[in-house]
Amino acid sequence: MTPWEPTEAEAESIRMPQDEERELIEIELLLEGMHRLYGYDFRNYALPSLRRRIWHYVHAEGLKTISGLQERVLHDRAVFDRFIQNLSIPVTEMFRDPSLFRFFREQIIPVLRTYPYIRIWHAGCSTGEEVYSMAIMLHEEGLYDKARIYATDMNDRSLQQAKEGVYGIEKMKLYTTNYLEAGGTRAFSEYYTAKYNSVIFHPYLRKNIIFAEHNLATDRSFNEFNVIFCRNVMIYFNDELRNHVHGLFHESLSHFGILVLGSKESIHFTEFSDAYEPLDRTEKIYRKIK
Repeated sequence: MTPWEPTEAEAESIRMPQDEERELIEIELLLEGMHRLYGYDFRNYALPSLRRRIWHYVHAEGLKTISGLQERVLHDRAVFDRFIQNLSIPVTEMFRDPSLFRFFREQIIPVLRTYPYIRIWHAGCSTGEEVYSMAIMLHEEGLYDKARIYATDMNDRSLQQAKEGVYGIEKMKLYTTNYLEAGGTRAFSEYYTAKYNSVIFHPYLRKNIIFAEHNLATDRSFNEFNVIFCRNVMIYFNDELRNHVHGLFHESLSHFGILVLGSKESIHFTEFSDAYEPLDRTEKIYRKIK
């Protein structure tokens, strides 16, 4: 008879407790080493998602253990840099969730119009599509010249693409649809130039955008803001880190400042839930009241 060999899924299901404990120790040592040597802190990221990404990269490097990855990461900065890119996978699009941007245009913009100066922070901006969406909306509403948009992320490769404002032309059909559903008032193609298989957004949209590296887990507040966008970033954090980041945002928002979270996130069950009032529960838009 042919010896029985478990499938990958079966092998996963029959792992021994000591194997799970060993794996957890390996992950903790890897993350601790990265934090102490490079200053990147993933120790309070949600374990299931983090574990999947770590094992994906273990296999990508042709290794068999997390300890083997730790040895390479701690001794080869190039391996660490590649690993960081793997841990922070960008997922975004222009005017993502158009109803949110329509609400912002119709309900928040009139309030911002009364301010002499507007500061907006896009935390975890990824490759910048959300940032350019905000710039376009402010431009159409006549507010861009008195606004500063701070776009931050811990992934320097994503930030570089955001600075360049270059995206695949195949995405423009979806982005145009999103833009129109979000209340756009012009032809979306006015904002970019197409060349071969890419488009580049016009430089005037970057005029008042400041791109910078910022790690929500380790870096502190750097300004006071009227609006903070942080969408679908904290879904990868555990409760401790989530509370830490909400503390950072609370410290960074002006009184009556606006906090915009992702569709799968909430201010509830955090230490700061009573510091905000919901402006739209569906779109996860909140106003700081204390």
